[in-house]
Amino acid sequence: MTSISKPIVFFGTEDFSLIALKALVTAGYPVVAVVTKPDSAKGRGQQVIAPAVKTFALENNIAVWQPDKLIKITENVQKLDRPVGVLVSYGKIIPQSILDLFTPGIINLHPSLLPKYRGPSPIEATILNGDTETGVSIMQLSAKMDAGPIYAQERLSISEHAKADYLYNQLGFIGSKLLLKILPAIIDGSLQPEMQNDALATYCNLIKKSDGIIDWNKTSQEIEREIRAYKDWPQSRTKLGNIDVIITSATDIWPIKNSIPASLDIVYDEDVKTLFVGTANGSIEIDSIKPVGKKEMPIAAFLSGYRSQLGV
Repeated sequence: MTSISKPIVFFGTEDFSLIALKALVTAGYPVVAVVTKPDSAKGRGQQVIAPAVKTFALENNIAVWQPDKLIKITENVQKLDRPVGVLVSYGKIIPQSILDLFTPGIINLHPSLLPKYRGPSPIEATILNGDTETGVSIMQLSAKMDAGPIYAQERLSISEHAKADYLYNQLGFIGSKLLLKILPAIIDGSLQPEMQNDALATYCNLIKKSDGIIDWNKTSQEIEREIRAYKDWPQSRTKLGNIDVIITSATDIWPIKNSIPASLDIVYDEDVKTLFVGTANGSIEIDSIKPVGKKEMPIAAFLSGYRSQLGV
């Protein structure tokens, strides 16, 4: 358990945020408030869902602030005794007027090796670009996006088949462990951050729902990476024959087989049926699939039930 008595205000919204919040609370850090986005409507039924960090905070008797504009928390923060902020995937830019309310500032856990992949989708960018290494950075937040000085980093080697959900979990736990290790030194001032080299900065974009629509005119490698990067959201969607589907896994590339983009080919190998879809440079093998509105299934099960609708 920590001996830190300085009040902590936690900023976070995504499920990735919850890993760090749980770690702080479990370790005994005095988290006095959680700042998160307002509840939002999600899914086909547009049911209003609270962020997971809100649910956890209320279960642990922690105050929850959900301002539509961050300036509205000013008075609440000013009532605290020189609080420190911790931010993990909050989803909004923090204005300087709010940053100035915290001492030594707001500490951000960012899932990339900054200054690489500043921006909102570093994990997806890591997969899309075929990186073999990623990591986390603990930095002091600044008004400019992900440009603040860095306290510490930790690296993680990744396989060529790593999926987004795996990296979110791994980096969440690695980052939380590093945060707990260095936060006392950040708070007492014995650990000072080092400025980033802006000349080395690269940026990633906000992912849109339309990014999940598969373009079969891309290469097999590009499409396979997108399927892994967009596994949870926006998911990789396409139409096979007259069936709308989400491709959930396509880890095996078939570079030798040449075909027309979006064309379908069913191959039998000792009574096992496999589906290949044409791309710009060959074909990609589909491993598992989810017809829209149905459960995910292995490709063999999909072909048994839906082959007549594929036109193959």
